[in-house]
Amino acid sequence: MSITCWAYGNAGIEFLFGGLVQPKMFQVFGDGGFVFAVRVLPAIIFVTALISVLYYLGVMRWIVIVLGTVFQKLLGVSKLESFSAVTTIFLGQSEMPAVVKPFARDMTGAELFAVMSSGMAAVAGSVLAGYAGLGVRVDYLLAASFMAVPGGLLFAKIICPSTEPSRVQLQHLNFDEKRPTNVIEAVSSGATVGLKIAVMVGAMLIAFVSLIALLNGIVGGIGGWFGHPDLSMQSVLGMLFAPLAYLIGVPWSEATIAGNFLGQKVILNEFVAYASLSPYLKDAASVSAAGLQALDPRTIAILSFALCGFANFSSIAVLTGGFSAVAPERRAEVARYGLRVVLAGTLSNLLSATIAGMFITLH
Repeated sequence: MSITCWAYGNAGIEFLFGGLVQPKMFQVFGDGGFVFAVRVLPAIIFVTALISVLYYLGVMRWIVIVLGTVFQKLLGVSKLESFSAVTTIFLGQSEMPAVVKPFARDMTGAELFAVMSSGMAAVAGSVLAGYAGLGVRVDYLLAASFMAVPGGLLFAKIICPSTEPSRVQLQHLNFDEKRPTNVIEAVSSGATVGLKIAVMVGAMLIAFVSLIALLNGIVGGIGGWFGHPDLSMQSVLGMLFAPLAYLIGVPWSEATIAGNFLGQKVILNEFVAYASLSPYLKDAASVSAAGLQALDPRTIAILSFALCGFANFSSIAVLTGGFSAVAPERRAEVARYGLRVVLAGTLSNLLSATIAGMFITLH
C-alpha cells in the first residue's frame, strides 16, 4: 500500500518531464538513464503536499495523539516528550522547534534533550520519498521511522536522565501556527515547502559529492607518496567504522564497505550515505558488473535501518538555529547538548539496525 501511494507521485512527474522519466531512457543511456533530479527530487514535493493535506484534515493530529499516548504509557516519559517524538515520524528536526515553541522556555533540561534526540534519531516523512527513489525499500524506511520513536527516547534517558518533574502542562501541540484556509491552500503550501526541501537536497548533494571527490583526490595523492594511490576517504571511513558495522551484525567480510556508509552518515549526512549505498541495491549481477562487491541482503537491510536518521554533525547547527529562533535564552544549552544528542540519535539508529538484522536472521 505504501509503495502504491508513493507511485502516485509519478503521475505529476511524468506530466512535467515527459520522456525523461520513461523506460526508454535506460535503453539509450543504460544506468545513466536514472536522473536523480528528475526521478527522485520531485517525489519529495508530492509527499510533502500529501502530508500538508493530512495535517489540514486533522488526520496527523489524531495519529500523533493516539501514538503519543501509547508511547507515554509504555515508556513512562512525559506527555511533551512522547508527543514530540511521535511528530518526528512526519516532521523533520527543522520543524520540531516550531511544534514545541509554546513550551520551549518551560521544558526541563532532560525534556529539551529528549526532544532534540528524537529529532536526531528520526527522519522527516517528506524525505522518505527521496530515499525510496534511491532504491531503499519503503517497508524498511517506514519501520525505521517508527522504531526511532522509542529508540530516541531510550538513549535520551540513558545519557540525560530526568532529575526534576515536568513543568509543562500540555493541552495541545501546536502543529501549525498558520493553518491553511482550505485544502487548496494546504496543497499549495505543502508543495512550496517540498520544493524548498528538494532544492536544498539537490544543492547539498552537488556540494557534498563534489567535495568528496576533491578529498579523494587529495587523500589519493597523499597515499601515492607512500605507495597507496588507491587510498580514498571512503576507504579511510570504512576502516574506522568497520568494527562498529561488525558489532551491529554485518559480516566482517563486508564490514569495511558498510563502515564507509556509516561514516558518511555521521560525518556528512544520511542522504549522501544513501546515495553511495544506492549502486549496491541493484541485483547482484548489476553490482558485480559495476565492479562492486555484492552485499548480502541482510547487510543491505541493516544499513537501510542504520542510515535512516538525521544524527550527524551538521544537524547540530539545524537544531541550534531552530531553537534559537523560538527560545533564544536556551541557545547555549542547545549547543552544549549538540554532540550528545548526535550520539543518542546514532545509537538509536544502530539499535534499530541491530534488531532488524536479528529478525531477518531468525526469519
